[in-house]
Amino acid sequence: MEYAENVNYWKTGQSSPDTWIDRAQREIVAAGGVVVADGFMRERTGRAAYMLAFTIAEEHFKMVWPVLESKSGNLRAARVQAATSLYHEVKAACVKAKFLGTRTAFLAYWLLPDGRAAAEVTSAELSATLPQLFGGRPALTMETIAGESLIEAEIQALSQG
Repeated sequence: MEYAENVNYWKTGQSSPDTWIDRAQREIVAAGGVVVADGFMRERTGRAAYMLAFTIAEEHFKMVWPVLESKSGNLRAARVQAATSLYHEVKAACVKAKFLGTRTAFLAYWLLPDGRAAAEVTSAELSATLPQLFGGRPALTMETIAGESLIEAEIQALSQG
């Protein structure tokens, strides 16, 4: 188990978790998105997480970011750390989206039709679902690109679909 004290952003600032969540939401809005839900959840077991659900360019995303357990029991610092980490993840993905597109930048958090994020499903489930989501376009394999460079094949596939 990874403890909060051993991970980045442990006691690196004094801003509240709400401040970091608000900053993450502002990044999403600046990227053209709309935040549809946010929250903090804690189970009876003590596990906790922050959640952001949002839409950008008609794509739906859900980020659930865990609060790591603190060896010393400092829940406030662990919550600040989690909210800070979530902000930095959102900010990095918003920058990445400028280069690679929103879906690629937030792929792990892409909301599938059954309500789960892409990262929450098994590889087999994702493999079965993706062709339907992309209009039945087959996956690129070494056989399907038949001598073309990977980039050329992807550009051609994107221009057709």
